[in-house]
Amino acid sequence: QVQLVESGGDSVQAGGSLRLSCAASKYFISMAWFRQRSGQGREAVARISSDFNTDYVNAVRGRFTISRDNAKNTLYLDMNSLSSEDTAMYYCAAAWCSYGYWPPQEKYNYWGQGIQVTVSS
Repeated sequence: QVQLVESGGDSVQAGGSLRLSCAASKYFISMAWFRQRSGQGREAVARISSDFNTDYVNAVRGRFTISRDNAKNTLYLDMNSLSSEDTAMYYCAAAWCSYGYWPPQEKYNYWGQGIQVTVSS
C-alpha cells in the first residue's frame, strides 16, 4: 500500500521558518507540495523532479525550497519568511511520471493526508 505521510506542521510567528517532510513508501519520479487555504481551492506550491529540477509558484519563490532525498524516499519543504498568507493545510503529492510543465493536480497519483501550518502575525 502506497503511503505519503507529512510531518513538521506547526504554529509559528510571522517571519519564522518551518520544515515540512513527506515520507513516501515508494520512490516516485515527480513530487510536489500543494496547499489549501481556508475557503479556497488547493493550489500548487512547488515541485521537484527525480533529477532535482525544481519549480515554484510566484507567491513562494525565494522563500520556500523544495528538496528530496531519494535514498530515503522523502520530500522536504523549507519555508522561510512565513506570513499569515502561508497559513494553510499543506499536502505532498507524488506521480509515477515525469512532466516538463506543471501537470494538472489529477496527474498526481498519490496524496498525503495533509498537515496544518499556521502563521500568526
